[in-house]
Amino acid sequence: MDYKQIEQQLVEINQKLNLITEYLQEQKRRQQEWDELKNDLTLVGKDVFQTAVQELDEISYHFDTADLLYLLKKMLRNTRNFTKMMDQLESATDFLHDITPLGKHILDEIMENLTSLEQKGYFDFGREALKIFDTIVTSFTVEDVRLLRENITSILLTIKSFTQPQMLSTINNALSFFQKMEVMVEEDVSYWSLLKELRDPEFKRGLAFAIQFMKSMVHTNGNQVSQSDVQNKIMMKKED
Repeated sequence: MDYKQIEQQLVEINQKLNLITEYLQEQKRRQQEWDELKNDLTLVGKDVFQTAVQELDEISYHFDTADLLYLLKKMLRNTRNFTKMMDQLESATDFLHDITPLGKHILDEIMENLTSLEQKGYFDFGREALKIFDTIVTSFTVEDVRLLRENITSILLTIKSFTQPQMLSTINNALSFFQKMEVMVEEDVSYWSLLKELRDPEFKRGLAFAIQFMKSMVHTNGNQVSQSDVQNKIMMKKED
């Protein structure tokens, strides 16, 4: 074997030794990293274990291993229920995802309508109406409201009578006559002039109308009083 072949083999051997050296250094580096990681995990594991021992010691009176086993069995028995619950949750999520654009459209429409109502003055009108109710509450007592409740039927019947066409026409005529009426009374009025007025046919008709009106009022009040007495007697019998 000549000198060049020997030199070539030495070069190859050196290259292989270099590769082996690099590999061993890499393995040594990895081993050091693994050892450092193991030491760090050991320290963390000790801390976690000590913390878990302390925390579990606080609930040791309320927790037992049998409870954990029972919980695991319970979860395994209800696996299908959990699956159904997850399916329902996914369906609800999909529904919310689909309805969100519609809800936004509805909200925009509601806000637009509220803005229109505010511009028309509905909110101001409502605030003033609330002030009216506040005035009513502060101006009347509970007894007044009770009396109103007891007499609401009579009040509504009276209002109904006033809303009849004949009654409205009579009231309108009376108001028109009162507005157009011009009565002039002399400062010096004698009894003789009053006696002379008694002979006037219009005065007689007016006096007869007033007397008839008073009779009708007394008759109506008497009927109302008798009706109220009957109602009171009926109520007393029911209470007995």
